[in-house]
Order: sequence, then C-alpha cells, then structure tokens
Amino acid sequence: MFVNENIEDPVSNLIAELDDLDYVADPSIATSLHLAQLLDRPLLIEGRPGVGKTEIASTMARLLKTQLIRLQCYEGLDVNSALYEWNYSRQLLWIRMNENKGLDPAELETEVFGREFLLERPLLSALTKEKSPVLLIDEVDRADQEFEAFLLEVLSEFQVTIPELGTIRAENKPLVILTSNRSRDLSDALRRRCLYLWIDFPELHKELEIVKKRIDDMPEDLALQICRFVRASREEDLQKVPGVSETLDWATAMMALHIKSLEPEVVVSTLGALLKNSDDLEKFRISTIERIIQSIG
Repeated sequence: MFVNENIEDPVSNLIAELDDLDYVADPSIATSLHLAQLLDRPLLIEGRPGVGKTEIASTMARLLKTQLIRLQCYEGLDVNSALYEWNYSRQLLWIRMNENKGLDPAELETEVFGREFLLERPLLSALTKEKSPVLLIDEVDRADQEFEAFLLEVLSEFQVTIPELGTIRAENKPLVILTSNRSRDLSDALRRRCLYLWIDFPELHKELEIVKKRIDDMPEDLALQICRFVRASREEDLQKVPGVSETLDWATAMMALHIKSLEPEVVVSTLGALLKNSDDLEKFRISTIERIIQSIG
C-alpha cells in the first residue's frame, strides 16, 4: 500500500510533545491517546500501581492547556458526590425571601430547582466547561458496581440526566481517562464504551529515561544502578511491588543524600523510600540486598 511520507505522523508528534513535558510515552500510549481524541472515546487505562496511569491525564491537561477535573473513586461513591448536589441552604433562604409572593407550587419548584442552585461535582463540571477539559476518573475499580452502571450514560453519550432539569449534554466533550488497578473486574458494558490501554512496568531503558528526565542532575551511572536494582527487586516475592513512582522516590532520596553509588549500607538506610510495606522491608535483609547488588553488577 502506498504511504505518503510527507504526511505528518500525529503519534510521533504526540510522543515528542509528551517528551517535552517530561512524560516518556511509547507508541502504544501515544496511539491510544490520539485515538481517544480523534474518536471522542473514553480511554480506560489498566496496569500495576505506580506505573504512571494518573500522570497521563495530568500531562495531557498540560499539553492541551486545559483544566484537569479529577474524580477520585472509592467504595460508597454516590451520584451526589460525583455529579451534582442542590444547594439546600440557599434554596431554603430563597423560599423564605419569596414566601409572601404567592407563588403556586409549580412556579416554586421551577424557581427553586434552577441552575443557580445547582452545585456541580466533577462529572457535571466536565460536561459544562466552555473549553473541553480532561476528565480523570481515577481508580474506577474502587467504586461500586452501581456507580459503574451510572457512568454508562456519561461515557456513551457525554450527557447526564437530572430529574428536575432534564438532560444536560456536553457542548465541548471532555477527554475522558479512566484508570484501574484491577482490584475487581469491570463490567463488559463499561469496557465496550472505552478504548483500552494496558501499562506494565517499563523496560530498563524507558525507566532509566524517566529517572533522568524527572530528576535534575542525576548521574547516569547511579540512575542505571537504581533502575537495575528496582527491576531485580520486582522479581522478589513482595506484597507491594515498587512502581515507577517508588523508583523516583528512591532516586530523589539518593540525590538528597549525595549518594554516588549503591552500597549495601546505603540501600538499607534508604529502603523505606522504595518499599512501602513492613513485611517487604523485613524480607530485604542485608544478604538479599548484597545478592541483588551482585547480580546487577
């Protein structure tokens, strides 16, 4: 098939633009983001904790020079917290101020349930912005299945229905990014409405590039030692495997302490920046640390 080599490659351009903002993206990430914008489809990103899923949304907001609206999901999250609430105190005050005007019940209801009394929460706010924002629905797997079902209207039609006001549609559709750590399976209905991206722990060269980009004046030899040690530690039987965020925490700690190279004593004293679980720290005795340092050369 003939390919015009003069046509600009939007995926390569997006990789370069993300790189300028210190986010190291590979073609699969850039392609998924490009398609999400091109097709107006939500993007569901799954992967291990700490691999940069949430960072994608904040970086895209910076790239697009638009607002990032974040909905942090949790067990028990309901419509009032995610979509809207009525300003009951202001409604009550309005009723008291107008109780002598003789309004009939229908007029009263129309006035009291107007848009000026509506408190927008993240989902509704993302649909009513003049400029398309980035809507991050973070850790959607933590929310209940009932809330997940409620999201379907938002994700498929970019609209919500408020009984007192009717249907509100987005004039400027947000770029919607959902993240999941796979603490539970998401429904097929939700997955069908989204494009999908899986992010695993990065390869050594990519993680090394991330460390060098995110931490100023990081010596390459030390950065390489740190990344190799972290990769080797992921092969251990850990309850909380360190992600890229822990790699950056540990590298930052090394720089703050002016460490030049990994030594067993240095690792022991700084391991709390890498491993965030007491049982995992207990497993990393000096013999384990020495073995890993020896294995990475």
